Amino acid sequence: MKILSVNAGSSSLKFTAFEMPEEKKLISGYFQRIGIDKSFYTLKVNGNKKEVEAKMNNHSDAFKILIEELINNHIVSDMSEIKAIGHRVVHGGEYFKESTVIDDSVIEKIEKLKDLAPLHNPAAIVGIRAAIDVVPNATEVAVFDTSFHQTMERETYLYALPMNWYRDYKVRKYGAHGTSHKYITERMESVLGKKDTKLIICHIGSGASISAVKNGKCINTSMGFTPNAGLIMGTRCGDIDASIIPYMMKQANISPDEIDKIMNKESGVLAISEQFSDMRDIYDNVKLGEEKSILALNMFVRRIVDYIAKYYFELKGCDAIIFTAGVGENGAFERKKIVEQLEFLGVHLNAEFNEQIASYHDIHEGKITTDDSTIPVFVIPTDEELMIARDTFNFTK
Repeated sequence: MKILSVNAGSSSLKFTAFEMPEEKKLISGYFQRIGIDKSFYTLKVNGNKKEVEAKMNNHSDAFKILIEELINNHIVSDMSEIKAIGHRVVHGGEYFKESTVIDDSVIEKIEKLKDLAPLHNPAAIVGIRAAIDVVPNATEVAVFDTSFHQTMERETYLYALPMNWYRDYKVRKYGAHGTSHKYITERMESVLGKKDTKLIICHIGSGASISAVKNGKCINTSMGFTPNAGLIMGTRCGDIDASIIPYMMKQANISPDEIDKIMNKESGVLAISEQFSDMRDIYDNVKLGEEKSILALNMFVRRIVDYIAKYYFELKGCDAIIFTAGVGENGAFERKKIVEQLEFLGVHLNAEFNEQIASYHDIHEGKITTDDSTIPVFVIPTDEELMIARDTFNFTK
């Protein structure tokens, strides 16, 4: 059965086609500058990659080209072979505790949540409507980044703020990266050979979050009402004293929109290094002894260690710590710095294994701690597209 996993942005569309239930990746692509001059797309199939310029006035145009490419590359003979399309939707609020088949009421609820994810939810709706327009007979499924975290207890997801803020305005912790955390949870259950697990999952990329997962369910996560909570990230500040916001608004005459932009786009390791938001650039300058990059790295690592320690005690033990996403999968130096600070828990790095694992190496996943470590630490590549395909396939059975 052919299933598409789709991630729509305001002017972009990413997709991967799978043969299910075999979970075989058939083709993937990325449409960019939709509705803008010089639009183009890239395709990857059978290890070969190509880039094509194409005029795309809207997402429906992108979907039509997508179908043409599926046919031209002999993935399908016609669009009727695409039985289902899974759409990544960033925010499901409290409406959606799991993935769901899309109908008019689902679209209406996603629209209601646009203020909680103003850059993402409206784009997802555009992608959904385009898919319905071009492939009307396929089952459309929404897969929400927030759903996996909906198992948190009330005492965990509520803030100590006026309760009417929660009742009337839905102010609470939602988390993000849930599709990735769910995929890693399922993968680690397979690796460990059991479902009664206690996991600390570190999704460390330009955006970063850590989740505490017990018996397959999230009990806590570092991101909050928005993704700008918890860890120090590429351009996001993470946890700060909330009183800094009104203070700086008064001191520097900054508007709410301006300070929100600063905290999301001009903070994090970019702010500390005063130069770089990418940890690869930070690492290169750390090797040169550049002080601000060293400070940015140390702060980045310290916050991750703080959350690992917090969740270790919240879980009352841990079966495994997992690194995933861009930095987690490829940043051997950053992993080394983090694991070295976990020695107080009896965690010991296997330096050789740690250096061997990266997406650009032959070895992509594995354990990076010694056999005598009290907690094994793993590197596991995430696959959000596959998780979307799995959830979507479940609605076709």
